[in-house]
Amino acid sequence: MSDFTHLNKKGEAVMVDVGEKSITERTAVAFAKIRMKEDTLSALLTSQLKKGDGLATARIAGIMGGKNTSSLIPLCHNIPIDKIEITFDNNGKDELHIYANAKCNYKTGIEMEALTAVSISALTVYDMCKAIDKSMVIEEIRLLEKKGGKSDYIYEG
Repeated sequence: MSDFTHLNKKGEAVMVDVGEKSITERTAVAFAKIRMKEDTLSALLTSQLKKGDGLATARIAGIMGGKNTSSLIPLCHNIPIDKIEITFDNNGKDELHIYANAKCNYKTGIEMEALTAVSISALTVYDMCKAIDKSMVIEEIRLLEKKGGKSDYIYEG
C-alpha cells in the first residue's frame, strides 16, 4: 500500500507531508457549466432575479468556497491563497460557463481550490435561480490547467 500517497503502511488515510517540498508559484484554472432555460439565463445576466444579483453572489461564494477547500475536502492542505478570480461567460442561449483562476506560492497545489470555487459558484447560481428554473443541470466540472510543482497539466478535450 506504500504506492498510495494518502495511505500509511497500515492502509489508513493520512495527510501528505509537504514539509520538505520547495515553495513555488502554482496556478490552476477550473471550469463548470450550468445549463438552464433561456429565460433563466437572461434573468441571471440582467440581474432580474428575485434574490438579487446572482452573478455577484456566485462570484463571492466561489471565492469563499475556494478559500475554505481544506475544510471541505478531507486531507487537503490549508494553503496560503494569493488569488481566486471567478469569471462568467455564456453561449448566448442556455449555458453559463464559470471559470476559476487560482494562484498560490506554496509547497502544494491550488487545483482543488479552483475546482471547489467553480463548484460552489455553480451551486450558488442554482440556488439564486431555482425559484424560476429547477431543471438546471450543473456539469463538466473540470480542471483546465495547472502550472507549478512537479507537473503541469493542460486539458486537451
